[in-house]
Amino acid sequence: MKGSVLIVDDDRAIRTVVAAALRREGHTVVTAASVGELHRALAADLPDVLVTDVVLPDGNGLDVVAKLTTEHPNLPVIVFSAQNTLATAVRATEVGAFDYLPKPFDLDVLAQAVRGAMAKGRRQPADLPDSEVGGGPSLIGRSPAMQEVYRVIARVVSNDLTVLISGESGTGKELVAQAIHDLGPRRRAPFVALNMAAIPRELIEAELFGHERGAFTGAASRVAGKFEQAAGGTLFLDEIGDMPMDAQTRLLRVLQSGEFTTVGGARTIRADVRIVAATNKDLTQLVQIGQFREDLFYRLNVVPVALPSLRERRQDVPLLARHFLDRAAEDGLPRKQLDRDAVAVLENYDWPGNVRELENLMRRIAALSRDEWVDAESIRRSLGEAGSAQPTAGDAGIEAAVRARLERIAIEEPRALDDGTLYDRIIGEVERPLIEAMLARHQQNQLRAARALGINRNTLRKRLDTLGIEMAGNRSDGAD
Repeated sequence: MKGSVLIVDDDRAIRTVVAAALRREGHTVVTAASVGELHRALAADLPDVLVTDVVLPDGNGLDVVAKLTTEHPNLPVIVFSAQNTLATAVRATEVGAFDYLPKPFDLDVLAQAVRGAMAKGRRQPADLPDSEVGGGPSLIGRSPAMQEVYRVIARVVSNDLTVLISGESGTGKELVAQAIHDLGPRRRAPFVALNMAAIPRELIEAELFGHERGAFTGAASRVAGKFEQAAGGTLFLDEIGDMPMDAQTRLLRVLQSGEFTTVGGARTIRADVRIVAATNKDLTQLVQIGQFREDLFYRLNVVPVALPSLRERRQDVPLLARHFLDRAAEDGLPRKQLDRDAVAVLENYDWPGNVRELENLMRRIAALSRDEWVDAESIRRSLGEAGSAQPTAGDAGIEAAVRARLERIAIEEPRALDDGTLYDRIIGEVERPLIEAMLARHQQNQLRAARALGINRNTLRKRLDTLGIEMAGNRSDGAD
């Protein structure tokens, strides 16, 4: 689809390059360098698409777009900006921009956006809060990978579509979920999070849907589940890949019908929540091996958000490091500064623990470094100490490994220390590899594995079922 395009940018080089690219697409192009020239061009001939920068010498492009919403409601506008923040992306959507592109952008992406604008017409302004999000979560990053995340968030906050956030541990999946909630129309209602990996498998349904008095041993009174607690708001299901199959079935029914019943209850309750799920696992692979329902995957994966690892957005490391040092100072720790060599070390590190690891490192440096200025050697030493602070069973014994695991949980998931699930969680983490190793050693023969472990075969079978361990070949007989 060909048409006329008005390009507004005070940088002559950008106007020239963008105009040439769009003319190659067959469009008629007019350019302007200011808000004043923009209005004169609109008065002379209304284009099919307007492409404008945010910062102009005599005004703000987003303010112009906001006015054009009423003056020219059928004019689609594409906004680009070097102010690559989540606030800019949200504001662009709020004022009714058809699309938002962070600078620098790929010319092919711009050409595709122009084609989409001409084909689909103008998007309606989203019902979003003010662009300055007070008290919202800090999503920080100017890298292209994070800009894409911002664009997706900006497009989904005004609706109730289910979102599935994927990414490695420590990339900030809960921050994204919180941002979607805080920027959307449900922001005044509760945001409730539930980590599937932190809940014993047999209690997940009661946690999700609540239970009635007497529903099971120990159920002394009625308890509302997360769906009821999040009524009107957002329910964040973290580590959804760890949800057992029976609970997956019940969750699927809720997503299909919008209703649920408590454990042991008969009354149908309306599920008035937005679902945001997250996982650090490949759910498509879990579907293939039968550990995750395919129909539930498609119900959850309506809007996928793929969070990049920190090594995929290295240019954001200095910005994040500065932010975490500033936050540490606000918490009462000594203020620290990073020199250039220290920043270079941070940028070249692979960050297996992602943003969470960087935050922990900055807080440790703020607390322990004697000098105000932190050099490269201090960073290397701190990174080395972080690695040695997590002993394994092989080099420091089971006791040290458990202590290290508890310390990590205290940093990453402090709520897990008080939610009553810690014992079952730690025992499960130790028990699972132990049982799997013995089964592998004895060619999946349950009887021989049980003997090696010093337990009854029926006990082993129960533990296999509870832990969800799949048997390769399903050998349970006693044949040697």
